[in-house]
Amino acid sequence: MKHLTIIVPDGQSNLSTIACIVGAYEVISRANDYWQETGKKELFTVALAGISDKAEVYGGLFTVKAQVHISAITKTDLIIIPSLDRSHQKAVKGNQLLIDWIKNQYKHGAELASMCTGAFLLASSGLLDGKNCSTHWSAADTFRNQYPRVHLQADQLITDENGIYTNGGAYSFLNLMIYLVEKYYDRQTAIYCSKIFQIEIDRNSQSAFAIFNGQKLHGDDMVMQAQSYIESKLDEKISVEDLSARFSVGRRNFDRRFIKATGNTPIEYSQRVKIESAKKALETSRKIVNEVMYEVGYSDVKAFREVFRKITGLSPLEYRARYNKNAVV
Repeated sequence: MKHLTIIVPDGQSNLSTIACIVGAYEVISRANDYWQETGKKELFTVALAGISDKAEVYGGLFTVKAQVHISAITKTDLIIIPSLDRSHQKAVKGNQLLIDWIKNQYKHGAELASMCTGAFLLASSGLLDGKNCSTHWSAADTFRNQYPRVHLQADQLITDENGIYTNGGAYSFLNLMIYLVEKYYDRQTAIYCSKIFQIEIDRNSQSAFAIFNGQKLHGDDMVMQAQSYIESKLDEKISVEDLSARFSVGRRNFDRRFIKATGNTPIEYSQRVKIESAKKALETSRKIVNEVMYEVGYSDVKAFREVFRKITGLSPLEYRARYNKNAVV
């Protein structure tokens, strides 16, 4: 029988933390039940473990009681790290014993799964250096700034690399749980759990939910000015050559600094800014796709649709149908 450890982080957490803990426990418990109903032995024993007897959640409104101290678990097969409070650095500092224990368990064969901003705790261990990772799209800029050696894939809902699993934001942790059920049990058990808990199976992107606010935590004044200029010219097609010349920087050096600061090329950044504006128009107005397209500086319908789908995972019409119930079909 395998052992699953669900981490109870120390210190203040948010409601998503308790949702992750309870949700993970429920999904695995139901998978165990179904597994046994089909004539197989229970696959996982589950323990809620931490470094304190209990952890306060949401300003003390709730508490989560750890069933066991991590020191009592010498060997586990899978560790689930729930989301953290928004004060990520504070949460990481208050859980160093947990981090050291997680590193040691991974060294001895345990697999790791972080949910939402739990990726900050996992990344602080160094185990994600050089690896792909996902987290909540709203925390992506902060994450990149704090952990530049991690390959953040903010558009991906789930990453799976070398026995380490991460997922995107908020309640998408349920998609990760279905993924893990299929990984450890089988496809049929995953389908069963997806139906019981009404979780969409095989979802692999959080792009349609992301709101692009621009990466502004980098501290490069020239890049910041270039970002502001791009954002002020939504209806224009901007030449990178003209943009670099505007700031008296060679094209190659301009691209290098822009990518280092934002994680995007200037062209990609411009596309993201334009598509974010298009998304808002499709959500809130009755404008047809062509009108929106022209407003954000595109004249080629095919090119606009391709870029829109690349960034959101949906076509403009699919996006409008999902988020604007008053739009004309």
